[in-house]
Amino acid sequence: MKPEELTQMLMKMQKETREGKLHWKLEVQTTEGNEEKYTVEEEGRVWIVDECYTSFFCEYQGSEFCMITYEMIKSNMEETKTNNYVFLPPLGVRLFSLHTLLPHSIEANAVVISHIHALWELLAELVKKGSPQVELRIREASVNIQED
Repeated sequence: MKPEELTQMLMKMQKETREGKLHWKLEVQTTEGNEEKYTVEEEGRVWIVDECYTSFFCEYQGSEFCMITYEMIKSNMEETKTNNYVFLPPLGVRLFSLHTLLPHSIEANAVVISHIHALWELLAELVKKGSPQVELRIREASVNIQED
């Protein structure tokens, strides 16, 4: 799927979600709350690394839709860098593993990332309100940087 097609689909999904027509299952696996942090040295500086996978799942227009996002956040006292990936895997692929998901990646341009973030914010707001439209599961993870 092209980024423009995903952008259009996400806009329609947000509209249908606001109208109460879509029900979502979100699963988040993150290292952000971990007390012990993974660090790397790059460019002569030490960076703290966090990873976050989010699986968005719903039934949309009669078909099951699954999108998994991955964000690597590197930070130090002066700046933060992020790398974002978006995957549209077949329904049997639900592992939070870059090597497994990479063949199913799509271009994650700024527009796509912005619409995914808007969807996340909408779903998070529904969770806060206790809406039955969204099931949320959060799991702690350890950093699993896979270097080739």
